[in-house]
Amino acid sequence: MHILNLIRYKNLLLIVFVQLLIRLALFEPFQVDVKLNMIGFTLLMLATICIAAAGNIINDIYDIETDTVNKPNNVIVGKSISETTAFNLFIVLNIIGVGLGFYLSHSIGKSPFFSIFVIISAALYVYASFLKRTPLIGNILISILVAMSVLIVGLFDLIPTITESNRATQMTFFKILIDYAVFAFLINLIREMIKDIEDVDGDYKAQMNTLPIAIGRERAKYITLVISLLPIAAIVYYITTYLYKHQIAIGYFLVFVFAPLVYASIKMYLATTKSHFKHISMVYKIIMLFGMLSMLLYSYILK
Repeated sequence: MHILNLIRYKNLLLIVFVQLLIRLALFEPFQVDVKLNMIGFTLLMLATICIAAAGNIINDIYDIETDTVNKPNNVIVGKSISETTAFNLFIVLNIIGVGLGFYLSHSIGKSPFFSIFVIISAALYVYASFLKRTPLIGNILISILVAMSVLIVGLFDLIPTITESNRATQMTFFKILIDYAVFAFLINLIREMIKDIEDVDGDYKAQMNTLPIAIGRERAKYITLVISLLPIAAIVYYITTYLYKHQIAIGYFLVFVFAPLVYASIKMYLATTKSHFKHISMVYKIIMLFGMLSMLLYSYILK
């Protein structure tokens, strides 16, 4: 169980769930041309979660000091699992993830795509060892990597099957994936900034230079609040541009995405304590889930 908590198994299950949603709720109902069979798609999911798990491990290794202050009851590395064991597991998972990426890239005839896995693996290490300690840059990087867990399905399943006859259809669905990737980027960026505010005490003790440490907790909160308005504006644009004829879809987005986004922004404006920011972070995690579940509506929207 300690290893499962170390790799953040709940977050990994969410990645698998979203990638399955893309394949089963977005591609299959419309008989979109895909490159990977289910074995290949399973290997793609496995490669993704192996590299993500490795990133979670190296992040915990470098966060031992800050976690001792911020969440002392949840520290795993150095207590339940030795640092050496954790690092060895980090290496093994990266080898498996990158190795599967190498195999998949060659199997679809897109050998250069192998570099995606190498770059993501290296970026997670650089984030944990250095960029996490810098204002905003680390938040942006990790959010890009979260968005890539959505886009990578399109890169391996849609792009290799594009022909002159199906180009319009393939690109339509790839653009839908881009919309979801942007949504995932924004929501995760806000969560990362909130977590920096929440963990400011431990980060300060570890001599990190996150945004709330660099400019102060209140200023960081208001910058995060401004950024939190971006997904709200995006949802309004999406509803008025694409969903205005579909009442069920409008109702879903208003109740399960738009309203929670507004609620989270209001709570952020009023937040003053660590528990407040922890609650807001959880709300954004739920928003992420409901945002991704909206893929189930496309069989209704595009019929």
